Amino acid sequence: MNKSDLKEITEKLLPSFLTAGSKAKKISEDGVKITIKADKSPVTNGDLEVDKILREEIEKLTPNIAIISEETVNLQNQNKNKTFWLIDPIDGTKDYIKKRDEYTLNAALVINLNLALGIVYAPAKDRLFFSYGHGDAFEIKGGDKKKLNCEKKYKNDTIGLANSDTTPKEILDIYNKYGVTKSLRMSSSLKFCTIAAGEADIYAAKPRAFEWDIAAGHAIVSHAGGIVTSLKYEMINYGKKDYKNTSLLVRRSEDLKI
Repeated sequence: MNKSDLKEITEKLLPSFLTAGSKAKKISEDGVKITIKADKSPVTNGDLEVDKILREEIEKLTPNIAIISEETVNLQNQNKNKTFWLIDPIDGTKDYIKKRDEYTLNAALVINLNLALGIVYAPAKDRLFFSYGHGDAFEIKGGDKKKLNCEKKYKNDTIGLANSDTTPKEILDIYNKYGVTKSLRMSSSLKFCTIAAGEADIYAAKPRAFEWDIAAGHAIVSHAGGIVTSLKYEMINYGKKDYKNTSLLVRRSEDLKI
């Protein structure tokens, strides 16, 4: 599959993300229905509706490629695929339940264990991010499309992102090493996209979550020129048997001050 094919698939998928995002917002306005999964995490009717919309469109476009979704995956079955989709219908379900605006809809295509494209939509913020190769990462907001290149927006600060208001010492030490002057709490894959847009500089996390939580954002920020590794500066791999993530270090560039 060449870049032209990836561009076509990505662009054909974008309308379904807008449709699914509108559905998620409507469900939020009407009041979500919550159930608790076997792993004790919440799932809403919004997650399930978005999953259905995205899966149906992806199956039409790439009928022979496996789809691994957070809401339908069986973690007892080892992943043996080398080419597959990773979907997180609503990344940030807890924020979605609380009617916060940072939740995202995520999908990424992995080809031969390499990230090929990513789409992240934050419907409550009207921000749609997507990429289909190095140098081809974009955002659409308010109908305007712009290219993403990780160019720094705020020259006077080095901004670090965190999942919560409490940051572990190990992560604080990393932020001190990179000269972080300001920290912002942010959930979901919006963190990756914010770095791709040059609005933040670094995000670090200890091992947590699964491949579908990070794949789409990883594709977008790396295709925009950012750097994504583990905290030990190792490559992030996909297609792991248990789907579990390693630690994570996302940087806008090698030198965060530029």
